Amino acid sequence: MPVELLVDIVKQGFPATISDPMSIDKLRVLRAARLIEAEIPSPGIEGTATVHSLTYEGRSFLERMRSERNIA
Repeated sequence: MPVELLVDIVKQGFPATISDPMSIDKLRVLRAARLIEAEIPSPGIEGTATVHSLTYEGRSFLERMRSERNIA
């Protein structure tokens, strides 16, 4: 789930480098939702993604999730 990946990235710290293709697909969802700032390879092209930061929307989303689900 993209939200779990988002939480893991925040715990890991920025910049975060992701190379797993399934995780990169999830990053595309997070970027489309404007939750992260990231460099992501185009679909169908292998490579690594770099997540530079959370956006304001990403920080707000995590705060809501933390209060609703009591996550880290």
